[in-house]
Amino acid sequence: MRLLTLFPPFLATCATAFPTSSSDKSAAAASFLSSLSGRSNSALPTRWEWTSTGPLVGPKNDGRQIAGIKDPTVIVINGTHHVFASTAQSAGYNLVYFTFDDWSQASEAPFFYLDQAPLGTGYRAAPQVFWFAPHNLWYLVYQNGNAAYSTNPDINNPKGWTAPKVFYPNGTPEIIEQNIGDGYWVDMWVICDTLDCHLFSSDDNGQLYRSQTTISEFPNGMSQPVIAMQDKRNDLFEAACVYSLPDGKYLLLVEAIGSDGHRWFRSWTADSISGPWQGLANTEQNPWARSNNVGFEGGSVWTKSISHGEIIRHGSVDEKMLIDPCNIRFMYQGMDPGAGGEYNALPWRLGFITHNNPAC
Repeated sequence: MRLLTLFPPFLATCATAFPTSSSDKSAAAASFLSSLSGRSNSALPTRWEWTSTGPLVGPKNDGRQIAGIKDPTVIVINGTHHVFASTAQSAGYNLVYFTFDDWSQASEAPFFYLDQAPLGTGYRAAPQVFWFAPHNLWYLVYQNGNAAYSTNPDINNPKGWTAPKVFYPNGTPEIIEQNIGDGYWVDMWVICDTLDCHLFSSDDNGQLYRSQTTISEFPNGMSQPVIAMQDKRNDLFEAACVYSLPDGKYLLLVEAIGSDGHRWFRSWTADSISGPWQGLANTEQNPWARSNNVGFEGGSVWTKSISHGEIIRHGSVDEKMLIDPCNIRFMYQGMDPGAGGEYNALPWRLGFITHNNPAC
């Protein structure tokens, strides 16, 4: 599959200044909040339309024999994009890190495989990265059979990620074991409010779970999960992510498997991270992001799936997951609609979609 080499104007990088010291991070976050003042939840439309890039990042011919690049988490600091993603192949999963300033450089960005860091070898997948301000540390959350995390004081040093620790020292929580059926416990996501940190996860069987602990105890003391949402298996499958909005509300995205077999995203909003969640754009006829509301630059439809991804965060990269509803770009995994075969060996590639919000 040929990587996109021509980049339209909307692909220009968003070079938000975000200094590296703790005090400057606080100042930059305050500046970002000020820029969002006056925004309301009315800026989130009930119907969404997107424009997609072509495939921008895929495996390299570097001897690793990676089949797919998946599950991106991405932040922008001082105009530099920092991306972590899963590497998939028949032998299993691990994580990769790469960085670039402009999307035209993305396909050439060198890969650093995180099995070369103390984070180590073995099953690691579905990363989420954020700056946890109370600890002055970067956290990388991922799955390793449990809900795991590593920390690093410097995101520019990929060798600095610590060995995995887990949020649930006693193993898979009982409520998940009771409901998982033939699914898998996957896709951990952390978001914090002013008092607590919340951990979401999915079971590929129709349940979305949520645990919590206090800001002061995090990452320890995670409670037993509760079911935050429940639906049919394919309608509430995996890859949940939660963001805060300028008006104090929250946006929840969850990946589903469509009636055509392709992946897509549903959306909800709530006044609290604990819910209840109200549907925003969550049907195949009115999706958050699906093949029927995504157009492709140049008209070349390289994927029918809008799968596991994340809103590109810039200006605010901390644990509160604050986003600007007038600047939403979503980095996702897609693949050739004609591809098939073993799941771990599917040829996933990374691109992103941009939302042109008429309310803004």
